[in-house]
Amino acid sequence: MIRRLLGRLCAGALGLGAWACGTGSAPGGAPPAAPPASPVKGVADELFAGFFQRFPESATQFGIADAPHDRLTDLSPNAREAWQGREDHWLARLQAIDTARIAGTPDAPVYAIMRQMLEANRASRVCRLELWGVSQLFGWQVNFPRLARLQRVDSPEARAQALARWQAIPGFIDQDIGNLREGLRQGYTAPKTNVQAVLKQVDALLAEPPEASPFAGFIERDSTPEFREAIVTVVRDRINPALRRYRTFLADEYLARARTVPGVSALPLGAECYRARLLFFTTLDLDPRQVHELGLTQMSRIEAEMRTIAQRSFGTADVPALLERFRADSQYAFGSREEVIAVAESAIVRAKAAMPKWFGRLPKAPVIVDPCQAFEEASGCPGSYVPAAEDGSRPARYRINAGDPTHTPRASGEATAFHETIPGHHLQIALAQERPGAHPITRFFFNSGFVEGWALYAERVADEMGLYTSDLDRMGLLSNDALRAARLVVDPGIHALGWSREQAIDYMVAHTAQSRAFVESEVDRYIITPGQATAYMIGRIEIERLRAEAEQRLGKRFDIRAFHDRVLEDGSVPLELLRANIERWLAGQSGV
Repeated sequence: MIRRLLGRLCAGALGLGAWACGTGSAPGGAPPAAPPASPVKGVADELFAGFFQRFPESATQFGIADAPHDRLTDLSPNAREAWQGREDHWLARLQAIDTARIAGTPDAPVYAIMRQMLEANRASRVCRLELWGVSQLFGWQVNFPRLARLQRVDSPEARAQALARWQAIPGFIDQDIGNLREGLRQGYTAPKTNVQAVLKQVDALLAEPPEASPFAGFIERDSTPEFREAIVTVVRDRINPALRRYRTFLADEYLARARTVPGVSALPLGAECYRARLLFFTTLDLDPRQVHELGLTQMSRIEAEMRTIAQRSFGTADVPALLERFRADSQYAFGSREEVIAVAESAIVRAKAAMPKWFGRLPKAPVIVDPCQAFEEASGCPGSYVPAAEDGSRPARYRINAGDPTHTPRASGEATAFHETIPGHHLQIALAQERPGAHPITRFFFNSGFVEGWALYAERVADEMGLYTSDLDRMGLLSNDALRAARLVVDPGIHALGWSREQAIDYMVAHTAQSRAFVESEVDRYIITPGQATAYMIGRIEIERLRAEAEQRLGKRFDIRAFHDRVLEDGSVPLELLRANIERWLAGQSGV
């Protein structure tokens, strides 16, 4: 999973200017006039620059030097409506472009990424997400402390920007309270279980002294006395009081009115909302019931594979009983926090060594294992990936939850590390960013269908690469597969088919090796982020289908490195464009 501060992130240099001029001179010896930018590039430059102004936290997420690191997103209705107006304007301009003229050109992926994003954003407006955004995973109460660990503070100017941004947090919180209060008025609320999880996080934040607060995380990286004093003061005198206001609002005004039905079906226009979120995350127009049925089919396939390994290495054909052993028997759990981290680090080392045989292009940016902070371990920190800074100031991070090692099954440790780092998220995202000649839209915008689909595909590729150390770890790979198949079952189950939270938890416990506590956290994630969890298996199925087609058509001439390079060459493209790109590549192979 990619950790994001907002629904969709991007970063990179702004104002890239016109395309290269032709050779020769204009009449009279004057420099030749630059040709006009293509219509696609014109929209892309405007959208990209505008995105940073609208969502400045994204610039910090990716370490962009020349961007507004001194402010926060404006949550006011006026700002939101103004941004939606700009999105509609850009979409109208894209719809007027003749796509036949840009097929196969560098404009094609830029166009496809923008159009899919803008259409999905417009469709998602029916959800009114801003009116019920109480999230233990993506809420500001976890994102801002993470931001404090990412934002640069290595110069007087950088420290001034960080301080100005932190001084704006109380106003941001008050805007959020206003939006949530309006949601109550209009009948939009977050589920009660998610609200309770956020309350626990806020309580943990408030329990820390100001100098130890995760909101003061800057001071771990900068010892300038004046800056340290200023940050601690703003946490003590401004941020913590705002946190208390938020907590009081949630506990006294919101919780009793939070919805008890987990699915968005309980909200106004909930069915339309769920279809829109499936489109947003997968890039495909999907029917929820068909997604559910696909999950059941995939689960049957995966459990047959599990049965083979269970008989070979664990002396049983009873897969559910074996999965329970993985959960309950201490020999299958980690022994310590240090062991959780060491398994992940060892997996990354092996993957790095094996990459050249499987990928023509390799990433330059390093990736490190970064344990979650204590306040977020219980409910807000599944394994996730944070990209490296564009300016080279920090490596990419695999954020790993090592908070409860003796109740964490070992089985999935390696597979999750491959998913989040190499050959998964880090390989794909770093390669996308390390394309300086490409438009930044293709370097930094992403969709879950491609990105999560690739990372799940990478877990299987890691087995082909010989990276798993035992059949226990291969069962972890299959358990991860089952987890993603279960998501296809339970996500539409919750949001479109009337499933309860308990029904979803019971299904996932029965079909994966994950602990019940992990599954509960997962289900609460699906509840507050409808549609996202389906993107993993949907994307992987498409990548595997394209690979099978390439292997069949090319036969002995199939080159796995060439295939992988083609899949990754344009960044995170919508799945329909990926399909078209691979079909075009296959058609261009001699003799095909």
